[in-house]
Amino acid sequence: MKRIFRIVRPLSIVLAAWVFLISGPLQAGAALVGTESVVDAAGVQSAREAVRELMAREEIQAALARQGIDPAEAQARAEALSDAEAVRLANVMESLPAGGSSLGIVVGAILIVFIILLITDILGYTDIFPFTKKHR
Repeated sequence: MKRIFRIVRPLSIVLAAWVFLISGPLQAGAALVGTESVVDAAGVQSAREAVRELMAREEIQAALARQGIDPAEAQARAEALSDAEAVRLANVMESLPAGGSSLGIVVGAILIVFIILLITDILGYTDIFPFTKKHR
């Protein structure tokens, strides 16, 4: 038994050193990717798409031509915007009255009113919908 330990001990030290040396340089250089960076990248892409769609509209190109601006030059300048500028421009476009965000508010309000009326009808407080079972 002592003979086996005499052979195994140096061998185990050599193997441990070998595993340490092999695994050292092969460490992966991966890092955690934060949610904010992924969301920011997606936000920048959607902002750039919104700016491209805006610049592709005929009425925008006609308005630029009326102001004496070449639409191709305006498109090139829009593509050259930094990420922060593109996001800020997309946010401004959404906040304008013709931005189209009011449709979602109207649909949401209608859905909320419908759900409230449906719940009150099911509970028996109102009698609006004929397809609900009444609890009396």
